[in-house]
Amino acid sequence: MSTVVLLTLTGLGLGALYFLVASGLSLIFGLMDVLNFAHGALMSIGAYATWWAASGHLPGAGSGGVGFALAVLFGTAVGTAAAVLLELAVIRPLYTRPREQILATVGVGLAVPALLSAIWGADARPFPGPEALSGTFGLLGAEVPLNRLVLIAAAAVVLTALHLFLGRTRHGLVVRAGVEDRAMVTALGIDVRKAFTLVFAIGGAAAALGGAIGGLYFGSVDPAQGTSLLIFAFVVVVMGGMGSLTGAALASVAVGLVQQFANYYTTAGLGDLAVVVLLAALLLVRPRGLTGRLA
Repeated sequence: MSTVVLLTLTGLGLGALYFLVASGLSLIFGLMDVLNFAHGALMSIGAYATWWAASGHLPGAGSGGVGFALAVLFGTAVGTAAAVLLELAVIRPLYTRPREQILATVGVGLAVPALLSAIWGADARPFPGPEALSGTFGLLGAEVPLNRLVLIAAAAVVLTALHLFLGRTRHGLVVRAGVEDRAMVTALGIDVRKAFTLVFAIGGAAAALGGAIGGLYFGSVDPAQGTSLLIFAFVVVVMGGMGSLTGAALASVAVGLVQQFANYYTTAGLGDLAVVVLLAALLLVRPRGLTGRLA
């Protein structure tokens, strides 16, 4: 029983990390029809910025308590700024040219890990997390790492905040209206470009937050971390239904649990194959994904 509890909470923690990356990916594609292959790079930027700050290079930040929270905020802010820069400099000139758009984001997604490797090396760096989150707590005979709860809580907060933003705020309604009829919204005097930049900023913030606290899960950061997680984020987006946040959340849970249980009860590494099999089986039964949107 204790093994099942541990695998379940670890799988939910991994699924929460997938959701933080996939939520921004799903939001950007669902509202703007942009496949951002540089999204994993935004996660890596957030992870390295948090690692840098928590290592003592940012005044007031550190690996404990309030200092670590400040480091996470710093990493998220840097990732958000990178997302805004990406939208303004790379995506905006290519909104009507999707082929070049994909090539450009792929290029950025390859360039950022190479840049991080050139600056800090290709080896993984130990992540300086707070002592308070390095312990475990007992649940039904299992000793569960506390950082899993942090990831799950962060994912729940992000999911709730995104739903409230899209459904209850003026900016969220402007974004949705701009997607449906850009010409009409522009005629009303609203700058849709600013709304789209805001969407990119929010998506980048979610990915950067995933990188910022993902170091707690992995215990280290490395340049390719965001790129490797991006693959599973795309799987989550397709399984959940393109552009569906709720679907992405459900798919994240399924992928995280399947990976953990498959890796434990079979040969290590088969969890990835199990996820691919799950994706194929789901699309055979529901080609539009869990929420009925075209996958």
